[in-house]
Amino acid sequence: MHRTGSVGDNRVYTLRRRNAKKRIPDHKYMNTDPNAELPKGTNPAKSLTNVLGQSEHVKDLVDECAEELSSVNVALKQELVVRDPLPGVENALEKNEAVENKVQEASEELSVVNRGLEDEVTERQMLEHQLAAATEEEKEARHAAFHDPLTGLPNRALFDDRLKHGLAQAKRHGRALAVMFLDLDDFKNINDAYGHDLGDSVLQTIAGRLRENIRRDDTISRYGGDEFLYMLMEVRNEQDIMSIAEKIITAIQAPCDVNVRGLSITLSINASIGISIFPKDGTTADTLVKSADKAMYRAKGNKSRYSFAR
Repeated sequence: MHRTGSVGDNRVYTLRRRNAKKRIPDHKYMNTDPNAELPKGTNPAKSLTNVLGQSEHVKDLVDECAEELSSVNVALKQELVVRDPLPGVENALEKNEAVENKVQEASEELSVVNRGLEDEVTERQMLEHQLAAATEEEKEARHAAFHDPLTGLPNRALFDDRLKHGLAQAKRHGRALAVMFLDLDDFKNINDAYGHDLGDSVLQTIAGRLRENIRRDDTISRYGGDEFLYMLMEVRNEQDIMSIAEKIITAIQAPCDVNVRGLSITLSINASIGISIFPKDGTTADTLVKSADKAMYRAKGNKSRYSFAR
């Protein structure tokens, strides 16, 4: 307590807050309802943590006010003991003590609220971790359902879906679309001579090369065994398709170095490709795949590397 002046018997006193913290504007405590609608992309647990931090700060301020009120009341009681009380001082002291009690009650209630917020933050964090894990599991399950487990390429189901979508786009915009049916020549001999583990390693290598040599909007898939399907969107003419086929065959024919169970071997793989074009060789996904399949066997039979459907 600091005495600022004295005139006769009328004493005037002012009390200053010690170590007063900077008051936070009221708007800092607005919209702290944990169930309020949050902006899109907001992390609920993080938002609730912020609310908890604000609430704890409010409690600190309330505790500080309670402590200062208590100091004021103690000082006033001492004044009543050593001096004649001024008019209304006893009444003011009673009111101050009532306010002090209310502030103490508010502090205790804030403590309860903060403990509840802490529990809620913990629970929400656990729920978020569980949701993230479930989302990741769902993502992995969806990927497994539509991709080949060995090569990671789209499987037949995903290819068929994309081909149907591509055909719908081609029909709508009057564009041409091509399907390549690719088969690795004499691949069975590799499995028979070196085992399926080495054969799988070769398939993974070839799949990687195919993935690296397709255009952005196209789709390459593993159809089954040593067969692959390639959908080419927006082809202009047969010459462009031939250039792409030659590029793919060249990539496949590059020496293939594999190492399985300590066995290192370099293989040269050849491929045969059959090509069908929408709408000339078919207007449905099934027809185009079958036409490309027949053309592939014709290319394999005459050693021409690739062949167009007839």
